[in-house]
Amino acid sequence: MYDFGPFKFESKQDFFDKAIRFWNPDKTRFWQKAGIDLVIGRREGYFLYDMSGRRLIDLHLNGGTYNLGHRNPELVETLKSALDYFDIGNHWFPSVARTALAESLVNVSPGMKYAIFAPGGAEAVDIAIKSARYATKRRKIVSIIKGYHGHSGLAVATGDDRFTKIFLSDQPETFIQVPFNDIDAMEKALKGEDVAALIIETIPATYGFPMPKDGYLNACKALCEKHGTMYIADEVQTGLMRTGSMWGWQAYGVQPDIMVTAKGLSGGLYPISAALVNDKAGGWLNEDGAAHISTTGGAELGCVVGHKVIEMLQRPELVANVGTVTGFMAKAMREMSVRHGDIFTGVRQKGVILGLEFSNHPEGAVFVSRALYEQGVWAIFSSLDKRVLQWKPGVLLDHETCQDIMDRFDAAMPRARELLHQAGKAS
Repeated sequence: MYDFGPFKFESKQDFFDKAIRFWNPDKTRFWQKAGIDLVIGRREGYFLYDMSGRRLIDLHLNGGTYNLGHRNPELVETLKSALDYFDIGNHWFPSVARTALAESLVNVSPGMKYAIFAPGGAEAVDIAIKSARYATKRRKIVSIIKGYHGHSGLAVATGDDRFTKIFLSDQPETFIQVPFNDIDAMEKALKGEDVAALIIETIPATYGFPMPKDGYLNACKALCEKHGTMYIADEVQTGLMRTGSMWGWQAYGVQPDIMVTAKGLSGGLYPISAALVNDKAGGWLNEDGAAHISTTGGAELGCVVGHKVIEMLQRPELVANVGTVTGFMAKAMREMSVRHGDIFTGVRQKGVILGLEFSNHPEGAVFVSRALYEQGVWAIFSSLDKRVLQWKPGVLLDHETCQDIMDRFDAAMPRARELLHQAGKAS
């Protein structure tokens, strides 16, 4: 019997049966077929525990949601204290919590004037797109092939066919896609001067973290300025110190007109996201502040947690630790490439954002993910390029855990070879 207080399951199989019956049949069966039977129970720091008690080191972090670890004690205490005073709040009225977080975000985001809140990243992307359309009086949006910006109404239309066509959200005349790192294609898309915004992840996460070529993002921004298009930086997975700067666009020296942050802003405890806009993009806030409303957007409990997250990320010791973990992983991955170069063929890295290339099979990273899982490490493959494993160390990782991770990586490679060999024979 697994007793979680308000709910109980007779066995792990009982749980799986009910997940298939009541929740999401395809997703539940997918992981079972992949050989990963993870059902997260207890979680603490950078460790997950299966409902049966098995420990895993978390290098997925749910896209950076657990940047500061699961149930970070300082953030837990912040939320508990907030519950003595705050709740979701009322979106119609000025709010001390929303105002405080807005000020904190604007102060660490040069060029931005206002913060507009939402419950999650996709909703914040919707706000960003609407703000760009308001400012430019244009409708078209350009995004990157294999980019990803969420699943809500406008956000999903910017993404891959996998996510648009199933819900009849593909709109090729309004939402235009161009290849990443192709500046000629970008210029062709923008030169008609009828595009409201380019939305781009500073480093496209779901695509496997391909790194922007030198000068590419700056050239995109220059084209936006030339053709009257707003530049939206999607920082949902690249922001909050993961590149070594507060925002990825700062690391690349690019100034957006609008930016989006989510996931880690919540501390993994209370959903919160934000679109930050410059004066022009935020003009609608002066014309009609109720043009966009969200009952839970900027929930005050989430704002209190987010305010603490921003404060923690600016601490010199945390900034220094990001540099230490970055250097450790760079060196360790070079060593692993020498030892396992027959299957481990490349590393894409900026700060603690890493994409690990396993190109012996078109879904090579799926098998590596399973091998690592068997060794007690959870890292997920990229949905839109399954040759690439997303590797996302937390910003507070210590040296001992970093070394433990790489020892387990090394130990997982023979099993990864075995699984890749089996897959090759089957195909």
